[in-house]
Amino acid sequence: MPRWLSGVALLAVTTLGAVAPASSFKAWVAHLETKGVRVSAGLWDLPSGRLLEGHQTALALVPASTTKVVSTYALLKTWKPSFELETEVWGDLQNGTVRGDLVFKGGGDPFFTKERIWLLMQELKVRGLQRVAGRVRLDQSAFDGQLLGNGWENTSSDTTPPILPLSVNFNRDDNGRILRSPERYAVEFLTRMLKECGIAVDGGPDTAGPATKIAALTSPPLRQLVQDINKFSNNFMVEMLVKRYGEGSWAKGIQRIQGFYTSVLELGPEEITITDGSGLSKDNRLSARTLAIILRAAWNDFEVGPEFVDSLKIIGGEPWKLSVRDPNLSRRVRCKTGHLTGVSSVCGYLQAPDGKLRVFVILLNGETKADDLWEMVSRWAN
Repeated sequence: MPRWLSGVALLAVTTLGAVAPASSFKAWVAHLETKGVRVSAGLWDLPSGRLLEGHQTALALVPASTTKVVSTYALLKTWKPSFELETEVWGDLQNGTVRGDLVFKGGGDPFFTKERIWLLMQELKVRGLQRVAGRVRLDQSAFDGQLLGNGWENTSSDTTPPILPLSVNFNRDDNGRILRSPERYAVEFLTRMLKECGIAVDGGPDTAGPATKIAALTSPPLRQLVQDINKFSNNFMVEMLVKRYGEGSWAKGIQRIQGFYTSVLELGPEEITITDGSGLSKDNRLSARTLAIILRAAWNDFEVGPEFVDSLKIIGGEPWKLSVRDPNLSRRVRCKTGHLTGVSSVCGYLQAPDGKLRVFVILLNGETKADDLWEMVSRWAN
């Protein structure tokens, strides 16, 4: 374990077990447990890691989208904030014409959208492309054939499209609906964009010679992708990155995330029990203690911590209006929330009225409402 992290993890491990809840916290827990809700929750002093209040902080529950805290910190730390992915264009280009097919090779860019594809078309024109004698074809070899994540059949949310290394407009149609034939849509879309940008596509047979890379489009840097993932809780984007992290395999991506936490924070697979990177699966299990350790490590990580913290939603901050009842939380809470049927969660950082900084985590499994979460966050912040 790196020396700079040893104090973060070890102090958290040795102090997170001591619980001294105030009566209001006890009453809140008792009220939820009376309704059959399972609770893992705690408030920690950020600098020292000392537990201030907590209940079953080591109890692993379904975390929903707070899982993204686990995946995005591992991605930032491993790949670094400036990491980019490439979508490549290959063909046999001679004298302005691609003989045979024009091939778009996906590299796992989750932000391959209309506006950015237009830029790629302009680059192809700069490279001299005027005509494609064949057709548009996709190379999806960067990922294996698994299109949906493990455990998604057991979740109440059907909100994430198939995951492919080349995915146009998040694999959604112009009305935002999930595409059931995303590859056909991608071919049609790319063909139409080529024609609209003045590049003819004849659709003839593939009679090309050896192909070369004509152009490539790089993704936005990882720091920007992680912002979109955490602020908007974008399942599709994080799962694209997890598959790329695993060299095209979900299982390898998850194993690599687990290996990262074993080596860096001494959190083993029994503490990072996940099957996806987004939290869509109800097979995921995390505890408040585990999330608190990761949040403290990220805060104290000079290399990537600022990018991670900046990716969290700011209560009362742009572009979200304050949706909880306590206006005193405005710009004093940075958090990641999570929701599935029967699951509500929130974790992050808050600033107390005296200026002291805290880490907080609340995981609730059972039938709850939003006020059940924010009632305690408001008490802790005020």
